[in-house]
Amino acid sequence: MASVSYSQTMDDEYEKFIRRMNPPRVVIDTESCKNATVIQVDSANKHGILLEVVQVLTDLNLIITKAYICSDGGWFMDVFKVTDQDGNKITDEGVLDYIQKSLGPDSCFASSMRRSVGVVSAMDHTSIELIGSDRPGLLSEVSAVLTHLKCNVVNAEVWTHNTRAAAVMQVTDKETGAAITDPERLAMIKQLLCNVLKGSNKSREAKTVVSHGVTHTERRLHQMMFADRDYERTGHETLNERERPNVNVVNWCDKDYSVVTIRCKDRPKLLFDIICTLTDMQYVVFHGNVDAEGPEAHQEYCVRHVDGSPVKSDAERQRVIQCLEAAIERRVSEGLKLELCTTDRVGLLSDVTRIFRENSLTVTRAEVSTRAGKASNTFYVSDASGYPIDGKIIDSIRQTIGQTILRVKGCPEELNQTPQESPTRFLFGGLFKSRSFVNFGLVRSYS
Repeated sequence: MASVSYSQTMDDEYEKFIRRMNPPRVVIDTESCKNATVIQVDSANKHGILLEVVQVLTDLNLIITKAYICSDGGWFMDVFKVTDQDGNKITDEGVLDYIQKSLGPDSCFASSMRRSVGVVSAMDHTSIELIGSDRPGLLSEVSAVLTHLKCNVVNAEVWTHNTRAAAVMQVTDKETGAAITDPERLAMIKQLLCNVLKGSNKSREAKTVVSHGVTHTERRLHQMMFADRDYERTGHETLNERERPNVNVVNWCDKDYSVVTIRCKDRPKLLFDIICTLTDMQYVVFHGNVDAEGPEAHQEYCVRHVDGSPVKSDAERQRVIQCLEAAIERRVSEGLKLELCTTDRVGLLSDVTRIFRENSLTVTRAEVSTRAGKASNTFYVSDASGYPIDGKIIDSIRQTIGQTILRVKGCPEELNQTPQESPTRFLFGGLFKSRSFVNFGLVRSYS
């Protein structure tokens, strides 16, 4: 143990020395490109640095329309063309200054190879990680249990993919508004949530982790679903072959690279999802080109495994393809987008998901956040039975929750979407009006 600690200390000191000798350089150009801001980052190279840079830009909700990546040898040189959500150049001096400080010589982004990207302190809340088989009404049950245990959900991100559901939730104590620290209470939370996740499905494992550590939510969700092997095809996928991302991997023998090419419909954070997965699979990107100026994104990467070798077998090639397809599909937003904005209170998420469940709606993805006492939640909903959403049901739900509190966003044609034969994303919705928690250790019924 002492030798490992000594080795890590020496690695850190060597990295600091290299950084002092070759400080990162960031050039932000708002003039040369007519429709985008150009950001160039030069730095000493190390594994994971590309993900760190992409993460900084992604966390600012910037859209990366083009990228040129080169990290061959000991130096990292990347160029990104970015816009805001509306397709405009970045002119906000606060945002530009943040990018310079986050990626430039005074930043700490390159200070340690073991540092997670975009991580914030979790001292003021308790983090709960959940993963298990997706089923109707699952998150409604989870939220009801947390409300019963006097936990307030202040932030959460929920993904469903390939019959699996994963969530990272940040909760506080109802009375104090602080993190929950009592070991017995934490054990009870973990036990009851694990019982809910298991349900009647004994064929797949369910996991609940409670901690006070630091985490980057989206990175953790990718890691959790990757570890859960959600990339393995079950034969019940909702995406057809036409909608599935086009991912290919071939070896460039002359250069000892594997060339990964990806074509798919463009969407926000696509580049992060792909680089995150390649990094977590221990592949290094040496060269890359990204073009996402149109509705379709085209990405190409020259990669090697960290051991220096290209893809060695057809089985490894298929695994890379499946994992990248899964990384792209996890964040695909199926269904009608609903945005909820109101004063936060304990049980809000439980009440909203219960109303969705009672109206036979299923939510395929959700983002829950709380800032200054205000809850801002986004849900993507579809009919649990696969039929088009009845506009009258949406109107009824909005009447119940509040017309000004819950708004329909995006394309209204979602209300007339084509029925699906076998929907497999059920996390928030369901076909049942109520659920008893007797089997989960709560002698109480939520309706």
